[in-house]
Amino acid sequence: MLRAGIVGLPNVGKSTLFNALVANAKVDAANFPFCTIEPNVGVVSVPDERLDVLSTLSKSKQIVPTRIEFVDIAGLVKGASKGEGLGNQFLANIREVDAIVHVVRCFEDDDIIHVAGSVDPVRDIEVINLELALADLFQVERRMERLKKQARTSKDAQAEMGVLEQLRVALDAGKVARDVPLSEEEAESIKYLNLLTLKPVIYATNVSEDDLAAGNQWVEAVRTFAAQENAKVVIISAQVESELIELSDEERVDFLEALGVTEGGLKSLIRATYDLLGLRTYLTTGEKETRAWTIVAGMTAPQAAGVIHSDLERGFIRAETVTYEVLVESGSMGAAKEKGLLRSEGKDYVVQEGDVILFRTNT
Repeated sequence: MLRAGIVGLPNVGKSTLFNALVANAKVDAANFPFCTIEPNVGVVSVPDERLDVLSTLSKSKQIVPTRIEFVDIAGLVKGASKGEGLGNQFLANIREVDAIVHVVRCFEDDDIIHVAGSVDPVRDIEVINLELALADLFQVERRMERLKKQARTSKDAQAEMGVLEQLRVALDAGKVARDVPLSEEEAESIKYLNLLTLKPVIYATNVSEDDLAAGNQWVEAVRTFAAQENAKVVIISAQVESELIELSDEERVDFLEALGVTEGGLKSLIRATYDLLGLRTYLTTGEKETRAWTIVAGMTAPQAAGVIHSDLERGFIRAETVTYEVLVESGSMGAAKEKGLLRSEGKDYVVQEGDVILFRTNT
């Protein structure tokens, strides 16, 4: 399951956003630093309207969406890498996620204290990035010290030392590991370190409801900053999200339209996360269930079958495939087959977003 860690300075709206995204999770969201002590974890179903349509077509008994796990990690502060605030306890939690959702405050509110005394999202980002970089620097230097003896005789150790030295130089300068141009092989060689600043980042700019549609000057500053490291930026309003959970589906649509937007923050975050990590969704449907499955872009049909069960990958024969749009237009898998629209794909077929697949196997 995909795991995304929600991080940021205290009082930027992290826990309010988490509460809204994980509607049933009851997480304190108070106006003081370190409100979040242990990381709160919530599993969220990924919204996908296609599932309801396919379920109706197939008369499915149940719908099983794919899921994403959000981890609300306590507010970091300057000096966290040296143990300030609640320090390394939280840095360890970040190491365990696939992507980082970095919430930055882009709104004024005299009733909500900012730990730095003023709103400046780029400054806040740099504070967090520096702490993560310092934590990574410590880890890299410790690994280099351990490799010294091996590097005298081992070519593999020498190669790893070369990669580590590139990282050390960048991190020592306060840069993030994402800025270091590593080859695929080099990146793989240090993957075990699970460096914090190598993780893909989405900057979630938390704005007032008035700025949700168009953003503001602070959002633009974050976009300029994010462009330098090819990071994603989404505009969210934690306050709006907290209000949406109290509304019916119809009321949500009306409320969002009144604000000038078409979707809430959850959909924006998930779409950005999937895009950032290169993820795709394919679908299976039948009388038993209609289900969404998450795969990595570029996966072949057997690999996609393996996401369901490893036996299906080993016994793969073919994948009977049709795009979601074609299936809906046809009315059923049977009708699509009669029209010659149901394709028989082999082991080399690369599964596409929105494919509806029936796997044929010998198991």
